[in-house]
Amino acid sequence: MKFRKYWFRRKKEESPWPVYGEEKPRIAVNIILFITTLATTLLAGALQEGVNPLKNPEQIFKGIPFSFALMGILLAHELGHYLVAKKHGLNVTLPYFIPAPSFIGTFGAFIKVRSPVRDRRMLLDVGATGPLVGIAVALPFLSLGLWLSEVKVVQGQMGTNLGSSLLLSLLSWLIIGPVPEGYDVVIHPVGFAGWIGLLVTSLNLLPIGQLDGGHVAYALLGERQNKISKYVFIALLGLGIFGWQGWLFWGLLLFIMGFRHPPLMDWWVPLDYKRKVIGWLAVAIFILTFIPVPFSGF
Repeated sequence: MKFRKYWFRRKKEESPWPVYGEEKPRIAVNIILFITTLATTLLAGALQEGVNPLKNPEQIFKGIPFSFALMGILLAHELGHYLVAKKHGLNVTLPYFIPAPSFIGTFGAFIKVRSPVRDRRMLLDVGATGPLVGIAVALPFLSLGLWLSEVKVVQGQMGTNLGSSLLLSLLSWLIIGPVPEGYDVVIHPVGFAGWIGLLVTSLNLLPIGQLDGGHVAYALLGERQNKISKYVFIALLGLGIFGWQGWLFWGLLLFIMGFRHPPLMDWWVPLDYKRKVIGWLAVAIFILTFIPVPFSGF
């Protein structure tokens, strides 16, 4: 099944540890970046709807469905990290959004944890909550977007094929049903935002270095995570050579960031049963949302 997107168309637990390096938050930069990213995603959504912002600036509002859905997913992901980190008494910044002149208008968002994560429980809570909250918000947007999408014969229009994951294929089968041969799903902007949410979730859950998935894998498996990082890196290089070349770029970034996860101060503190379940749930979500070839057919 092909999905196609057109760019032009006719506190439960308190930490016993003190907060380190606490300082008065400076939120002006966070607010400016959020507003700027809201504007760039709004523009990206309008362009996807065929709006020329120079000729018809009054129609930029057509980008609202895509922009608000995508910003909501990214904000939910980062607030998941932020709130759990604060619950554990960690010194953490508010989210920094990254505007970008790209077809989605952003390079994502991030937070900075300024104090040490001391044990595996803290690490898993902070690492897993962002992707879990993000996917919980992305799924309703994706489902609504699939329901609003069209199934049609596609000829002579500029666009690209969006890759599918196990979870996306299941949702599409449940909501749209079988797609006849020669037809594509022309995905609605809200659905496209949900698709990006799934992609962002899977990228963050790669069990490498200090990505969210690296935190989860280290909390579950300890030093074995460092070997897993290398195996996953080799697999990404293979996908980049024989599939989507964008994986080579991601591989380069991950190589620069490093494969090893830094050791924890209180490494002997064990995970309880509930956290083990949450950790393996995050692993399952990574498998279900991973898209081997995100884009094709430019």
